[in-house]
Amino acid sequence: MNKPQKTAQILIGLGCFVVLVGSTFHLIAAYPQVSAALASSNLNEALKNALRAVFLMIGLTWIVVAVVTLIATFVRTRTSSLIILFCGFALLLQIPNWVSLMGWFVGNEMFLLGAGLIACGELLFRGRHPV
Repeated sequence: MNKPQKTAQILIGLGCFVVLVGSTFHLIAAYPQVSAALASSNLNEALKNALRAVFLMIGLTWIVVAVVTLIATFVRTRTSSLIILFCGFALLLQIPNWVSLMGWFVGNEMFLLGAGLIACGELLFRGRHPV
């Protein structure tokens, strides 16, 4: 494996690591606070449960995206580049929506960094990977 390929793998791996850390913070640190806030709200029980479920599903989806990206990075196939770009840009496209709804905070910045590393790692060295 040559240096550009190794550099691409390192960038993508770092991006996935950042996304995994952000997802873990989302699930471990933020979920209890959201759950407590929902418990004390005056929403009906079905809506409270739905919001809890959505919060958990988002965190788990980010973990799946990072794991799929890692697999595509280290097990190269014809579609690996496409999968990596799709995962990186899928995360990047979510960020403007988060910022418009919640403003800037450390979670947005972590995912922006992770998604940017994933997308840039693949774009910078696209076509240099052996299939």
